[in-house]
Amino acid sequence: MLRYIAFRLVQALAVLVLLSAAAYGLLGLMPGDPIDLMVGSDPRITSEDIARLKALQGLDRPIWERYLNWLAAALQGDLGYSRLYTRPVLDIVAERMPRTLLLIGLALALALAIAVPAAVVAARNPGGFVDRGVNLVCFAGISLPPFWLALLLILLFAVVLGWLPAGGTASGDGSGGVLDRARHLVLPVATLAAASVAAYTRHLRAALIEALGEDYVRTARAKGLSERVVTTRHALRNALLPVVTLLGLDLGSLVSGALVTETMFAQPGMGKTIYDSVMGNDYNLALVGLLVAAAATLLGNLAADVAYARLDPRITYRAETAP
Repeated sequence: MLRYIAFRLVQALAVLVLLSAAAYGLLGLMPGDPIDLMVGSDPRITSEDIARLKALQGLDRPIWERYLNWLAAALQGDLGYSRLYTRPVLDIVAERMPRTLLLIGLALALALAIAVPAAVVAARNPGGFVDRGVNLVCFAGISLPPFWLALLLILLFAVVLGWLPAGGTASGDGSGGVLDRARHLVLPVATLAAASVAAYTRHLRAALIEALGEDYVRTARAKGLSERVVTTRHALRNALLPVVTLLGLDLGSLVSGALVTETMFAQPGMGKTIYDSVMGNDYNLALVGLLVAAAATLLGNLAADVAYARLDPRITYRAETAP
């Protein structure tokens, strides 16, 4: 297993290098660069100033040469400087990534805490009243746009009831402590978890219904085991495999795709940062943000593969047969 993990990590590094080259090229093809934006805001800049600034920034060189220079610096830990925030890119990522990971971690934990019991209850009596109710709620959760759900939650809990803050990370000067910060996380976590709950519940329910009809489950019932033990200890373990796949894919997508939630609740995370950097032609920050999202996806898939082997002992990996 260790050889397989090492092999996959080398693969992930190669993918990130190729992705960085593609992303750098696409960003370089975007109309305008930081110097052009500076010229637009200050008409007193002369053509000689423009040429000097572009030479200083390396923008007068071919794009492949600029990429190789960036890659050499990145391998030494220098990810460049952010034009929008006038700070090193590494400092911005180190500041905002933990906030996004906390938001994602809480949302996924809440989604699993709701989805697993709901799927088990629904799968034990497919087609019944509870199963139909769970399916109806799941369809509503999948169909409801995140921004609309965020508006509803803000209107109900922040405006009408006044129980929770509408946005931000802390009240006032931030002296409210952990409890105050937790209150600011309730609504964004609930918004992010809503769609995940629906998807996890539906996939887990379908896998459980199939697993409960297998021969090993009938054998367990014939031995006199209770239905609860048969479901939770035998069928549920194999039925979790599709959910593990979704978790691996969701990790990367939520790192960069939580833009709507972070914007609606004023959460300064990676999703909002990537969007702002792309729109502001902040090449260094945009490139690193995209690579962070890609790295999260690759690590999530690796973690899912390792979880497969833990859940199903029949699954084994070797570095020579790694996909």
